[in-house]
Amino acid sequence: MFDGRAFTGDQRLIDEWRGAIEKRAAHTRELETRLAQLSETSRSPDGLVTVTAGPAGDLTALDLDLDLGEGIRHRAAAVTAREIVTTLRAAHVALVAAVAAVASEIGGADVSVVEGSADSDTSRPRGA
Repeated sequence: MFDGRAFTGDQRLIDEWRGAIEKRAAHTRELETRLAQLSETSRSPDGLVTVTAGPAGDLTALDLDLDLGEGIRHRAAAVTAREIVTTLRAAHVALVAAVAAVASEIGGADVSVVEGSADSDTSRPRGA
């Protein structure tokens, strides 16, 4: 009655599922490792503001060029603040593109979800 032949196909199916799950897990680990290393740096058009966005999109570096003709010192603080935010947004867009490139390269990721986040307003807190 139970000679084991009926289970051969089932075992093969389970082995295929296991292989697919292991492959997806490996892709996920590689993606996680690569994404944790990403950052993008952007410079304002006038060259006075340079920002770096880390892997989570947070501001990890800010450089205000005080030597470039003293330009930054003669601007209103509000203008400089707007320039920092605008330049950080540019770094975010570049970071999203880098994330999409890594996800596409590794494969197995839904890149459309990542690319869609480039259209979001990064100046508002999440959930606002």
